[in-house]
Amino acid sequence: MRIVDVQALYLRLPEIQARTDSSQDALLIRIETDAGVTGWGEVDGCPAVAKAIIEAPMSHTLVTGLRTLLIGEDPLDTTRLWHKMYQSTLYYGREGAVIQAMAGIDLALWDIKGKALEQPVWKLLGGRFRDKLRVYSSNMFQFTPEATADRVRKAKDNGFTAAKFGWEPFGKDLKSDCAYLEAMRRAAGDNFDLMLDVGLIWDATTTIHRARHFEPFDLFWIEEPLHPDDLAGYGRVSTAITQRLAAGEEECTLRGFSRLIDEGGIQLAQIDLTRCGLTQAMRIADYAHSRGVLVANHNFTTDINTAASLHFLAAIPNALVLEYCVEPSEISRNLARNPFKMQDGYMAVPDEPGLGFEPNMQTVEKFLVRSK
Repeated sequence: MRIVDVQALYLRLPEIQARTDSSQDALLIRIETDAGVTGWGEVDGCPAVAKAIIEAPMSHTLVTGLRTLLIGEDPLDTTRLWHKMYQSTLYYGREGAVIQAMAGIDLALWDIKGKALEQPVWKLLGGRFRDKLRVYSSNMFQFTPEATADRVRKAKDNGFTAAKFGWEPFGKDLKSDCAYLEAMRRAAGDNFDLMLDVGLIWDATTTIHRARHFEPFDLFWIEEPLHPDDLAGYGRVSTAITQRLAAGEEECTLRGFSRLIDEGGIQLAQIDLTRCGLTQAMRIADYAHSRGVLVANHNFTTDINTAASLHFLAAIPNALVLEYCVEPSEISRNLARNPFKMQDGYMAVPDEPGLGFEPNMQTVEKFLVRSK
């Protein structure tokens, strides 16, 4: 079996709001083989940049577009192809957008491998430690405390046992922040976990001060209060607060996560499969496990990410929970032909060959940005 085509399909809502909300567009990866087996992946980054990295022609042996590298290759060689892509992009890659583009391709290759071998991906990753994952509802903060509390009540009504809220307008001042958290906890009650995603806007001193004031709200974790490069700040925070400290969605390599764990002292590593890929994510999770660090996925995009995350978290011993974006984007809500369902606060790990995701092509066609 050989790869005959690699396509990067950019989907975008007609109107993009100026919020930190990656559910508004998506870059899908479709890999075709000469055996008629198709694999699907996704990249969560800047879609236009990742698409250019995939489609770029060869400049020389260390500056090559990813599609060029893959045509004619055996898609089952996932580890070798990861290294081939990494080595052939050394002059412009090694971190960031190139690794993210590689991640989307890597997911599609694992999807092909599972379909060709008639096995779910978790089986190929070494087996599963669990057949379902506890799911939390992942939300943007609304623009008033009561509107945010309404989202908490909706999450409870829909069967979730936990919810996370993040980014603007939270974080401006202590009084406003406490008003949000008080309304959220009142709506949640006692037997419901609340997570806070600060959105990279504080320094270490502010974080420690706020975290102490937030203790009465019993937060399950505090996520990404600092800039991702502020490792010293993360180290200070991790030893000073009582809440679990979570971070990692900007990282896409083992090198990046090892710094966050060893220097930053985080207790929860958040791995985005559409930025790391399964091949890299398994190495990151193994490193986290060796350091006593738990793992959750990061997912604010589509059910391709959900599918990959379910297989990944099932196949590692240190998984905590599954993030599931509930923002009302048509792309994220309607991309899967058979969307993943939650029951009693849990989502089942797919048993179908591959990732267990098949696209709704009507949604793909509706939002596809066509090259001019």
